[in-house]
Amino acid sequence: MKLFAKPSTAILGSLSAIVAVFCFSTNDVAIKFISKDYALHLVVLIRSLVGLIVLFLFIVPLSGGVKVLYTNRLGLHLLRGFCVVFANITFFLGLAALPLAEGVAIFFISPLLITIFSVVFLKEMVGPRRWAAVTIGLIGVLVILRPGSATFQTASLLPLSAAFGYATLHMLTRYIGKTESAASMSFYIQLTFLAVCLILGLTIGDGKFSGWNDPSLEFLFRAWSWPSSDHYSILILIGTTSAFGGFFISQAYRISEAAVVAPFEYIALPIAIFWGVIVFGEFPDKTTFIGIALILGSGLYIIWRETILKDAETPKTPRYRR
Repeated sequence: MKLFAKPSTAILGSLSAIVAVFCFSTNDVAIKFISKDYALHLVVLIRSLVGLIVLFLFIVPLSGGVKVLYTNRLGLHLLRGFCVVFANITFFLGLAALPLAEGVAIFFISPLLITIFSVVFLKEMVGPRRWAAVTIGLIGVLVILRPGSATFQTASLLPLSAAFGYATLHMLTRYIGKTESAASMSFYIQLTFLAVCLILGLTIGDGKFSGWNDPSLEFLFRAWSWPSSDHYSILILIGTTSAFGGFFISQAYRISEAAVVAPFEYIALPIAIFWGVIVFGEFPDKTTFIGIALILGSGLYIIWRETILKDAETPKTPRYRR
């Protein structure tokens, strides 16, 4: 009799997701912390360089060596990489101007977008209860955005755009995850980041478009500068958490069902509130809390409903999600 049973893929996927969430949450607060000092593409470039070092020192050797990076699906890896680049850049530009919890909450409409994408791209059917949950979640976003009011910020549209990129990334991850390793998916994402950031640095890194009063635009167009030694540890932390976060979230969705993994990503919401209060002195108001509750509730309901229907599916019935 074995004293310790081998953990199931569901447990391993859940643990991977939890580790990834803590990595990404640390990454978010660190990038927001230094967003007033450096250009975003410089920070992301350094993050990718550190991430690649971590990848080759720890993740690749533990995953089977360099051979796991070989792929016959380079085009899909690059498409996935561009989705991540778009999602990251728009999300971090939003965080430069928004309270941390607010930006993260808006970003978490991605499960709702995945539901919509499943109808548009996968031709799946979604019933009235799931459409109702999507509607409630979108109302939650509107509550936080408050369009037409004096408190509305155009920067709120940036994490909204990031959610579209992440939803597309999620679908691509599920598509190629059966044949590609988590290490290879992380590797090609880091390469895409390097390429895009180098291009941005060569075109706008001289600061010729800087001087904006808007925090998001200034974060994008600020000139490159050599990082202060006081920020070395922060930049290393950003790169390390990015590498491990990317690896573990890819691993989670690769080995487990999305319905098992996705709820654990919502841990990022209370963590974001915690970091916002502790580091930046940002405490969400009542309206923002209402919006967060609507997004959280609708997202978790969609995941739960998908799990119930998946368990009830039989091969002879059409795939129907509601």
